[in-house]
Amino acid sequence: MKIIVAVSKNWGIGYQNRLLFSLKEDMRFFRETTMGATVVMGLNTFKSLPNQKPLKNRKNIVLCGGGFDHDICPDGLILAHNLSELAAILKEETDELYVIGGASVYRLMLLYCEEALVTKVDAVVEADCFFEDLDKLDNWECVKESDVIEDSGYKIKFTTYKNTNVKDFRG
Repeated sequence: MKIIVAVSKNWGIGYQNRLLFSLKEDMRFFRETTMGATVVMGLNTFKSLPNQKPLKNRKNIVLCGGGFDHDICPDGLILAHNLSELAAILKEETDELYVIGGASVYRLMLLYCEEALVTKVDAVVEADCFFEDLDKLDNWECVKESDVIEDSGYKIKFTTYKNTNVKDFRG
């Protein structure tokens, strides 16, 4: 299982349930990386998607607690109401698996991910949601960094972190 996220210099990821940045290259990276895979997200992340529709050409799983009405669940969306249900769903999963947000789902799943694909944006902007600073965690190490590129007026780089102490989630 992997995490994919874009962060500001201070590891901010969102403000008022919206992404901090609109980055063409990062969106292309996200789309190409997750295409054909399974994505796990929280309810707020799902609600922030265009037209509140599942991402195309991916299996979409929403960890939603009790906050989603089954009667209006869009086609192509799989609901997990707690971590036990999510683990049971993921146990059968053979696709690549990406956790795509939001902050609370990232926090819950970080221990179980072997890799984090982090787009680092060289900017500090107002944020009310943050990702864990992987540079400060003993069990995470940056193993790959791209050159800096310009994207929508920002300097960004794509980084890969490895978790040296992955916990088993699927059992």
